[in-house]
Amino acid sequence: MASSSELFLHDHPVSSYAQKIRIALREKNLPFRQQVPPGLGSGQPIPSLQSANIRLEVPALEDGDLKIFDSTIILEYLEDKYPTPALRPASPPARARSRMIEDVCDTTYEAINWAYGEVTWFKRAEGELKDKMIAQVQAQTKTMLQWLTEQLGAADYFEGEAFGYADVCVAPIVNRSVFYGFGPEEGSPLQKWHARVSERESVKKTFEEMLEGTKIMAGRMADGFSSGGFRREYRDHRLEFMVKSGGVDIVLEGIKKNTIRFGWPEAE
Repeated sequence: MASSSELFLHDHPVSSYAQKIRIALREKNLPFRQQVPPGLGSGQPIPSLQSANIRLEVPALEDGDLKIFDSTIILEYLEDKYPTPALRPASPPARARSRMIEDVCDTTYEAINWAYGEVTWFKRAEGELKDKMIAQVQAQTKTMLQWLTEQLGAADYFEGEAFGYADVCVAPIVNRSVFYGFGPEEGSPLQKWHARVSERESVKKTFEEMLEGTKIMAGRMADGFSSGGFRREYRDHRLEFMVKSGGVDIVLEGIKKNTIRFGWPEAE
C-alpha cells in the first residue's frame, strides 16, 4: 500500500485512536495518505486492513514494507524514527507520567465515550436502561475530568509549557466528551486547555475531520445497525464498562443478534 517514501494510515475520522496518530503526524510535519478501510465496523474480512492489523482495527500505519498496529506502538514508532520535533518529554519520570495518562485515556476513558455512542448512536438501549447508562457515562466522565485536571495542574499543557505527547493523547478523548456535551466546566483549567489545543493547526484539522465524520456516520449508522451491517467490537475495557455499569443485557442482546464481536481470534 505504501512506498518506501510515504506513510499510509488505515484511518477513521471519528476514532479517538486514529485521531491521536493524525495529530502526531501533523505535529511532525510528516506527509501521509489516509483511507477508511471499506467495510470497517462490519466484522467481515477486510483484506487491505487485515494485512496491516489482524485485529481489523484502526489505526494501522504502513511505512514502506513495515506495518504497525496499536496507536501507542505507532506513536512510539513515530517518536523513534522521526524524533524532530520531539513530542515525548526528555526525562524518564516525565515520560512515564505521559504514558500513564495515555493508558488511562486509551482504556478507561475511551470506553466511557464509546459506550455513550453505543447507547445513543447505535440505540443499544431504550427507556430506563438508556437513562441508567447515560447517567453512568456522565458520572464516570466527571471522574475522568477531575483526574485529568489534577494531572494538568497549573500548567498550560500536560507536558508543562509546551504541547507534547500527553496532550496528543488526551485531546481526542476530551474533545469527544465536549462533543457529547459532557466536557469540562466552562472556565475551568481543563476547559481552557481544550480551547488552547483546539487552536493548534494539527488538532484543529483533526477535530474538523472528526466532526465531518460524525455527520457521515449519522446518516448510515441506524440503518446499518438494524440490518446487521455493523458488528461492533466489545474489547476488554469496553466490555468491562458495560458489565460494571449495568449494561449486561446490552451485551447479551448483541451476542444474540450477532451485532457485536470480540477480539481476534474469534471463537470457533
